[in-house]
Amino acid sequence: MFKEFKKFILRGNVVDLAVAVVIGAAFNGVVQAFVKDFITPLIGAVWGQGRQSAFATHFFTVRGSQFTYGDFVNVVVTFLIEAAVIFFLVVQPINRLTAIAKSREDTEEPTTKKCPECFSEINIKATRCAFCTAKLTARES
Repeated sequence: MFKEFKKFILRGNVVDLAVAVVIGAAFNGVVQAFVKDFITPLIGAVWGQGRQSAFATHFFTVRGSQFTYGDFVNVVVTFLIEAAVIFFLVVQPINRLTAIAKSREDTEEPTTKKCPECFSEINIKATRCAFCTAKLTARES
């Protein structure tokens, strides 16, 4: 059982996933610090708040219930920054690479053609069909 577990853990995709989780968590910390230390003070400056943490503690009250929207806005901004980074630095480059790979596949010259008599796939240079022995004219070749 230990050998199976070791084999599972040492699979490439499991290790890659573990690395991605660790890097993602570290990146999340960087983005949260950026939002807390730069974006929140900018929002506070626009709204006339001098202190850095003042916006994160903003709230409104409805019938005695307190809704802290400042912290929620910080979390939404953090999410949007992370989503933008993932989209522009991961998704779009992968889409471009996939498109380039597909375009290269499509531009390869064909190596086979269909016989006009039996519709079998034959070599493009063939002058006679290997399946039905039909002689191919220059136009068909």
